[in-house]
Amino acid sequence: MIDLYYWPTPDGHKVTLFLEEAALAHRIHPINVSAGDQFRADFRAISPNNPMPAIVDTQPHDGGAPISLFELEAILFYLAETVQRWLFWQLGGLGPMVRDNHHFGHYTADRIPHVVPRYVHEASGLYRVLDRRLASNRFVVGDGDAIADMTAYLVSWQGQQ
Repeated sequence: MIDLYYWPTPDGHKVTLFLEEAALAHRIHPINVSAGDQFRADFRAISPNNPMPAIVDTQPHDGGAPISLFELEAILFYLAETVQRWLFWQLGGLGPMVRDNHHFGHYTADRIPHVVPRYVHEASGLYRVLDRRLASNRFVVGDGDAIADMTAYLVSWQGQQ
């Protein structure tokens, strides 16, 4: 979950647009810059130089402590990396392993004894990663159909044909 400390400024809108388009779960905490909220001690604990917007990722991907980010560029880079991480996992791991598992297990006439068990084992491990992720999240990324979800679905669906 991303806690967004926000006021409707151009930079604030850049972050809300990204969060909405990427379907990342978030809560908005208003920081009224006209009233000086950006100078409050609680906000400065998140954003020491008091720029707005700022975020706190309460559930970072490494399972560690919440991560605070300030400065627009750092926030957008971090959020993009969050989305890309699962896409890269699918493109570099799940996709190739499942594809080869299905090819060598179902479609090739040449059966190589050690190949099929290897790909079954590798694909099964990646499916376990996906299952663990989906046990606590409706989608692989955020609360919506992101590209990582679509690519994971399509590669898995392809093997059922």
